[in-house]
Amino acid sequence: MSFVNESAIAIIPARGGSKGILNKNLQTVGGVSLLARTISSCLQSKSISAVYVSTDSDEIAAVALACGAQVVRRPAEISGDSASSETALLHALVEIEKQNSLAKNLLFAQCTSPFISYTDIDGILELLKDHDSALTVTHNHAFIWRRDHTGNAIGINHDSSIRLPRQQLEPEYKETGALYAMNIEQFRNNGHRFFGRIGMYEVPTDRSMEIDEPADLRLANTLETQEKSLPSTELLQAIKAIVFDFDGVMTDDQVYITESGEEMVMASRSDGMGISALKNAGLKLLILSKERNPVVAKRAEKLQIEVIQACDNKLDALTEWLSKNQLPLSQCAYVGNDINDIQCMQAVRLAIAPIDAHPLAAQAAHWRLTRAGGKGAIRELSDAITNR
Repeated sequence: MSFVNESAIAIIPARGGSKGILNKNLQTVGGVSLLARTISSCLQSKSISAVYVSTDSDEIAAVALACGAQVVRRPAEISGDSASSETALLHALVEIEKQNSLAKNLLFAQCTSPFISYTDIDGILELLKDHDSALTVTHNHAFIWRRDHTGNAIGINHDSSIRLPRQQLEPEYKETGALYAMNIEQFRNNGHRFFGRIGMYEVPTDRSMEIDEPADLRLANTLETQEKSLPSTELLQAIKAIVFDFDGVMTDDQVYITESGEEMVMASRSDGMGISALKNAGLKLLILSKERNPVVAKRAEKLQIEVIQACDNKLDALTEWLSKNQLPLSQCAYVGNDINDIQCMQAVRLAIAPIDAHPLAAQAAHWRLTRAGGKGAIRELSDAITNR
C-alpha cells in the first residue's frame, strides 16, 4: 500500500441504472441534483481532501466533474443491480491509488440523503479517532412490530402487554443510509463497511430523510421549498448589512463584448430601485467582486454604494469591511451565486442565492429567491426586507 496520510477521501458510488426512480442520482431537490448536493456537502467538509464519484454513466460523470469531484470509471461487471457498494468502493480505491497516495480514512457517501450536511461529515469522521468504522443514524421513536409464522402481530422493541410511554423505551437508532466512515486499511482487510469498534453519529430527523420512492422525492422538494422560502420577519429585522456578489447577482452572468474589446453587462432597473429602497431603510450595502472590471465600479457609482474589487479572499474582505462598520457577521446577509461565494455564505447570518445560482451555492443558501440574477432578484430581496 502507498503512504497513508491523516486526511480522509470521499467516494460516492453513483451508477446510471436505478429501478425505483429512473436516473435517481440526477433527480433534483430544490433544483439541485441529488449527486450535486452530496458532492457539495463533501467539498464543504474540512475533513475531506478529495471527492471521487464511482460511476458507469457518462452523464453522471459530467455532472460530477462540473461540481468539482473526480471520476472513477466503474466497469460494467460491478455496475449491475447485484453489485455491492463495497465492490465499487474497493475498485475505486485501487484506481485512486494508481494516481495518488491513499488517505487514512474513507467517507462512503450515498446520494439518497438530500439534506445531509458537511457538519455531519465532519462529525462522523471525528468518530474514527476512537472507532474503526461508523455510520449515521437517527433516533427511532417507533413501536416496531412484525408477524410471526401464523400471521399474528408481535412486538419487537416492546412488550405488547405493557404499554410504556415512548420515552421509557430503550433507546434505539435507525441507520439513515447517508454516510459511512471507515479506516481504509481495515476496510480492505475486511471487505465490509462495518468492522472493529463501530461508532454511531446521530443526525436530527430533518436531515435523515432517504430517497427510495417517487413519493420521497416529492416530499423532499416540498420540504426544501419550505425550508428555503422567505425567512422569518425576526430574521429579516436582524439584518443590518447586505453584501452582493456582482456577476450573476446584479447581472444575468452574461458578458457582451464590443468590437473594441469593451465589456458590457445587463442589469435590472428594478434592482436599482430595490437598492435605493434598502439604502433608505438604513442598511449598509457593499458590492464584493473577485474580478476588477470598470463596469463594476460604474454600477456601484450609479447605485451610490461601496465596492471592493479584485479580492482573492472574499471572506477576509467581508469580515474586514464589517469590522470597519462595527457590524458582526450575525447581522449580515450575503447574496452569492457561485462556488467562490460559499465561504462568505457559510459565515453570515443569512445566505441568499438567486434562483439560477450554481447548484453548490444554491445548496449553501438559507433563502432561495424566485428570480434570477440581473432579472429582479435584488428587487425581490429588497421588497421582502423593506416591507418586513
